[in-house]
Amino acid sequence: MKITIAQLNPIIGDIKGNLEKMKDVIQRYDNSDLIVFSELFLVGYPPRDLLERKWVLQAVERAIEQLKGISKNAGSTGILFGAPVSTHRNFGRGLYNAAVLIYQGKLIMCQHKSLLPTYDVFDEARYFDPAEDIGVVEFKDEVLGISICEDAWNIPEPWQKQVYKIDPISILAKKGATIFINISASPFYINKEKIRFKIMKDHTLKYRVPFILVNQVGANDELIFDGRSICIDAKGFPVEVFPPFKECVKTIDTKAEGKEDGFIPQDEIESLHNALVLGIRDYMRKCGFEKAIIGLSGGIDSAVTCCLAAEAIGPKNVLAVTMPGPYSSKGSVEDSQKLVDNLGIKFIEVPIKQIYLSYLDSLRPHFEGQKEDITEENIQARIRGNILMALSNKFGYLVLSTGNKSELAVGYCTLYGDMTGGLAVISDVPKTMVYKLAHYINRSSEVIPDAIIKKVPSAELKPGQTDQDTLPPYEILDQVLYHYVDEGCSAEEIIAKGFDPETVRWIVKAVNRNEYKRRQAAPGLKVTTKAFGMGRRMVIAARYEY
Repeated sequence: MKITIAQLNPIIGDIKGNLEKMKDVIQRYDNSDLIVFSELFLVGYPPRDLLERKWVLQAVERAIEQLKGISKNAGSTGILFGAPVSTHRNFGRGLYNAAVLIYQGKLIMCQHKSLLPTYDVFDEARYFDPAEDIGVVEFKDEVLGISICEDAWNIPEPWQKQVYKIDPISILAKKGATIFINISASPFYINKEKIRFKIMKDHTLKYRVPFILVNQVGANDELIFDGRSICIDAKGFPVEVFPPFKECVKTIDTKAEGKEDGFIPQDEIESLHNALVLGIRDYMRKCGFEKAIIGLSGGIDSAVTCCLAAEAIGPKNVLAVTMPGPYSSKGSVEDSQKLVDNLGIKFIEVPIKQIYLSYLDSLRPHFEGQKEDITEENIQARIRGNILMALSNKFGYLVLSTGNKSELAVGYCTLYGDMTGGLAVISDVPKTMVYKLAHYINRSSEVIPDAIIKKVPSAELKPGQTDQDTLPPYEILDQVLYHYVDEGCSAEEIIAKGFDPETVRWIVKAVNRNEYKRRQAAPGLKVTTKAFGMGRRMVIAARYEY
């Protein structure tokens, strides 16, 4: 059987636009036996509370009817796609997450998703009811075992346990499936493709049945989808591995034999870089922004963010702003100038010293008798945030904030200051990984000046300031944060791993007390297993042991 895999980038809620994408593929690949699109393709993933709008669901129903009409003229080509469909019951959520198979104007099969994830960024039980039945369908010379994303993930590895009571793939195998097809919207994080490939390969080896995974590509809000759709033969060898982070439509033959070395994982930092570039590009495109503005401090975080933005939307669409203050070093401005020269982007300077002094003059009567402290530092950061927002409002730029995960975790950032922005590009990238990104960006030539990479990190908000005056060394900080935030270890468990008790307790306490800041942060692109944002739901007003 010739199956066309359509790895495409839908826009959430754009049912008309997503349908047009489908029409285009159907017209161009009408010699295929079957064309397969990804999970919930008609509405895009994740649609979230759009699923609670009747007019959205009515638009989906009309689109499905149109696809039935299109399939009448598609010859012997079947169309398999994801969509929300009604349960036609007056209890429960009232919707299924469905894989819909249409052939020659008729609905041949509608397989509903069985396993509804409710962990991390997923909240599917909020919207959908689970499938009441799992079945196969005879189609041409094959028996299709159709599943949807999570349905293929209920194996002990990599979770060290079986999360759900049933295993849909096992049921499909017992019912005689001769080929597995999984339509997916599986979000990216570093090295996830290795886990995904192993799971699919294990299914083929266990049941000796070929496996096709069709995964969504593109970025929606915080989530990035890497694609990497794949076809694996019955021996567990890849027949076709789709490219990461870009649309691709290709036809494969289910009888083709794969190659043992057919799957080569991406380099970690390369995949991180490309994911962030896609995340910026899609967020801006889908939100209607053409240009971005970034505050350049002369530090590595803003430099990396600037490079990512220039690659995502083109240098001519990026404006960099340096805002030297009373404690800014001469080198910070000069290094920023070198960076923008290398990138070929527009660069302006807006000094803040006089604005800052004006603030102090206005507040002096009210601050009388008080020593200078972090308040005066934060005033500088907030002035800079206001300047960026003023330029954003005037010219329609999207402000990209530049704080990293390490800073956001412990609150080493200023609310309404350097946290200002519409998208927090590297908020899920630990500081130590930011340096790796910088070296990757400079892999062919020096884009980021070496002086920026080598300089001691500093907010430059008071004389002689460095990050390490306040924070533990980033090499230690990032390890402890990984154990606490990503793995969920307690302070005592982390200390038992050999870390200094005082350092660990300081970090854990800092993470907990700064939850209120993160709740007000811009959306951040998710690239690790546990990002601050939609996948981490911690309380603010709480008291608990750590």
